[in-house]
Amino acid sequence: MRTPVVAASLLLATAAWAQDGLPGKGIYACTTADGRRLTSDRPIPECTAREQRVLNTDGSHRATLPPFLSPEERAAKEAADRRAAALRIAQQDAIRRDRTLMLRYPNEAAHQRARHGALDDASKALRLSERRIKDLGTERKPLTDEAEFYEGRPLPAKLKQALDANDAAVEAQQQLIENQKAELVRINARFDAELARLRKLWAGAAPGSLPPLEELPRTLPPATPKPAAK
Repeated sequence: MRTPVVAASLLLATAAWAQDGLPGKGIYACTTADGRRLTSDRPIPECTAREQRVLNTDGSHRATLPPFLSPEERAAKEAADRRAAALRIAQQDAIRRDRTLMLRYPNEAAHQRARHGALDDASKALRLSERRIKDLGTERKPLTDEAEFYEGRPLPAKLKQALDANDAAVEAQQQLIENQKAELVRINARFDAELARLRKLWAGAAPGSLPPLEELPRTLPPATPKPAAK
C-alpha cells in the first residue's frame, strides 16, 4: 500500500518527467537501495530517488529517468547548475583573454614596444604640464614686480585677480603632474603583470589555466589639492 508521501512523490515525479519530454509509456526498470530489481509499466515509487531506465517492449533502451528531486532539492540543483554555468563562462572568458593577449603580443619584443609607446604618451603629457608651469612662472614675474610697489598696501583688484589666477593655474598643473606620475607607475605595473603572465603562456601554460590578472584601475582619483601658500 502506498503511503500518501510516496504517492505524492510519484505524482510529482511523473509530472516532472512528463515536462522534460520523457516517454510516459514503456517498461520502467530500476534497482532499489537494498538490491531488488523492479520493473513496471509506469514510474516505480520505490525508485523515485534513484535512476530508472525506460525500455521498449523488445527490451531495448529508450530513455533514462533521473532521480526525482523534491522542490528544495530541485532548487538547490538549479542553483548549483547556475554556479557551474557561471564558472564555465568565466573559464571561457579567461581562455579568450589569454589567447587575445598572446595574439597581441607574440613575443617579448612586441610587448616591450607597446610598453614604450604607452609610457611615451604619458611622458609627453607630463612634459607639457612641466613646460606650462615654467610658462606660468614667466607670466608671474611682471605681476610680482608690480606687486612690490604696493608693499604694505592692498593690491589693486585686477592685479590680485591675476596673481590668484596664476596660483590656481600652477596648482592645477601640479595636480596633473602628480596624476601623470601615478599613471606612469600604473602603466609599468600593468605591463609587468602582463609580461609575467605572457612568459608562462609562451612557455606552454594553457590559456585560462593561470590565476586572473589583478585588475588595475583604468582611471586615477584626483590628486588631493595642496594647501594654498600663504
